[in-house]
Amino acid sequence: MDKNRFEGSARELGGKLQSAFGDAFGSDKNAAEGRLRQAEGAAQDLYGQGREALRDASHYASDLYENAGAYAERGSKVVRHKVHQNPLSALLVAGLIGFVLGLVARDRD
Repeated sequence: MDKNRFEGSARELGGKLQSAFGDAFGSDKNAAEGRLRQAEGAAQDLYGQGREALRDASHYASDLYENAGAYAERGSKVVRHKVHQNPLSALLVAGLIGFVLGLVARDRD
């Protein structure tokens, strides 16, 4: 858990308690300060969540980058196996892809 999330949650809880105390005893100052602390804590917690999400995304991206070769090799093995099992279907699919690419290239000119 990110430090900001922990501190933000604690600040938010403290603000809720202070606000409830101010409301219960009629202290507008304590109620207002408590609501302010609660909002600050919620913002800090949200900031911590964003940092965690960014850190997770960067770890995921670096994992994909580091293992790209293994993923490509595994994919090429699957395609090679399918082509050996069904050569006529593979030829038909390759011809269809070539035809579509030809149509796209012709329309661009």
